[in-house]
Amino acid sequence: MLFRYFAREILATSLLVLAALLALFGFFDLVRELDDVGRGGYRLGVMIGYVLLSLPSHAYVLLPAAALIGTLFSLARMSEQSELTVMRSSGLSMRQLAAHVGGAGLVVAAVTLAMGELVTPYTEEAAKSVRLKATTSIVAREFRSGFWVKEDRSFVNIQDVTADTGLLNLRIYEFDDAYRLASISRAGKATYEGGRWTLSDVEVTRFDGDRAVLERRAASVWNSVLTPDILSVLKIVPERMSVLNLWAYIDHLRENRQMTTRYEIALWQKALYPVAAIVMMVLAIPFAIQSQRTAGTGAKIVLGILLGLGFHFSGRLFSHVGLLNDWPAAFSAGMPTLLFLGVAAAGLAHAERR
Repeated sequence: MLFRYFAREILATSLLVLAALLALFGFFDLVRELDDVGRGGYRLGVMIGYVLLSLPSHAYVLLPAAALIGTLFSLARMSEQSELTVMRSSGLSMRQLAAHVGGAGLVVAAVTLAMGELVTPYTEEAAKSVRLKATTSIVAREFRSGFWVKEDRSFVNIQDVTADTGLLNLRIYEFDDAYRLASISRAGKATYEGGRWTLSDVEVTRFDGDRAVLERRAASVWNSVLTPDILSVLKIVPERMSVLNLWAYIDHLRENRQMTTRYEIALWQKALYPVAAIVMMVLAIPFAIQSQRTAGTGAKIVLGILLGLGFHFSGRLFSHVGLLNDWPAAFSAGMPTLLFLGVAAAGLAHAERR
């Protein structure tokens, strides 16, 4: 069956391309992390574990590009060996070819969806946790109730972290040597300046036996090993969160009357990303079936890399511009896919007329 032949060739080549890209990105990660080896408990084995846990996130990002390059390579090889010429002479239309490639793209889309929902949110968190535990004494997790950080005999709950790494709705639970609750500090906001945190709108409840004493302050200083750099490592970016977690977090932000635009854009991007893989594969068809004199296979692979980079950067561009101008999230997230789909449709129509 013709579809099975196309699917087998395209998927096998795409898998090889993905493996090569992952090896390259993994090597870059290893080189970058070498500077931190020896810091605290961050040893070579921990570093390798961190890099391996980071690979699924790279795979999720690279899948559409790998599928694009794999499709370009496979179809270009078929074109050079006159296989596509024979198929088209036998009645294979551009629409049918696009349907075969799109069918293979459904497999890539399904894998992309599974990676984004079931794998990368957990491996990303695990990778951050492994590195954080090895390089600092802080133990932290992120839940719907916010960040929970353990620091010596204190537990810190941070409801939200702003873009400038300020803290909102902060609670600090301090325990004594016998692990009895000694005090609870609540602050509306915390800002980092001069190597320490300044808390605003502070309420401190101290426990002394059966007595509880409440103290209110306009501001106070909080010395902690927790820094904005650590917080940036702790916080999973919206693009790495699952759709369900994004949906729940958007509801949480709306309940607290906070801005949701960035997370809505990320939600639409996550929903459309598997579709983008199919679009990128179909886009490869008109470029791959050009005559061998127009461009060799190597040149077409370079073209595929450039197209993949163009899609990646256009997505980031529309995301940032949409966030700045408060455009509808669906428009900001979907426009790059629509643009590349238009290019693919125009290219297929041009190839059909040739």
